[in-house]
Amino acid sequence: MTGLQTIRRVFPIRPAVDAGATAQEFEAAALPHLNDLFRTATRLLRNPTEAEDIVQETYLVAWKSFDRFEPGTDCRAWLFTIMFNVVRHYRRRWFDRSVTRETAEVLEETVSYTPPVPEELTDQDVLAALDGIPPEFRVVVLLADVQEFSYKEIAEILRVPMGTVMSRLSRGRQLLRIALGELARTYGLKKAFSDSSRQA
Repeated sequence: MTGLQTIRRVFPIRPAVDAGATAQEFEAAALPHLNDLFRTATRLLRNPTEAEDIVQETYLVAWKSFDRFEPGTDCRAWLFTIMFNVVRHYRRRWFDRSVTRETAEVLEETVSYTPPVPEELTDQDVLAALDGIPPEFRVVVLLADVQEFSYKEIAEILRVPMGTVMSRLSRGRQLLRIALGELARTYGLKKAFSDSSRQA
């Protein structure tokens, strides 16, 4: 049984934290977001086993504090906030509040040119390119463009100012376009080579 299957089975048999917070209420509010959390954790950690551990810990923390969850509020954003707190605990270096001067200088040089993104790229190409950008930018792109959280929600989840979210999202998107542009040129070279081979 995988960790995610365990998550789906464990909560109904645990006693509720509070008389008003039943296992059924927790399941109804939290479990629909399990796959979104796991996909984001996997993309962020690039390790499915670690992602399962993080998501399990997220649900355990959420269950223990479910008596403090306000029904009718955004449970998905609440769970993502918990998950990033869990990740932050284990991977603090990924959530440094400030980008180092060296990183900033490299980014300034890199984002000065943004090549066009080809239309023929697959989802796997995009995900591979996303994996290659620095984590502090990758996570904002994931939350904004994949999970479709607002700037305000992302700022609350990551505990950074909204201006930082906007800046990192802009740079993350630029870095992603650059990576995809490089891939496009690779595709172009392959196509040219293939065409020349056929002509020969």
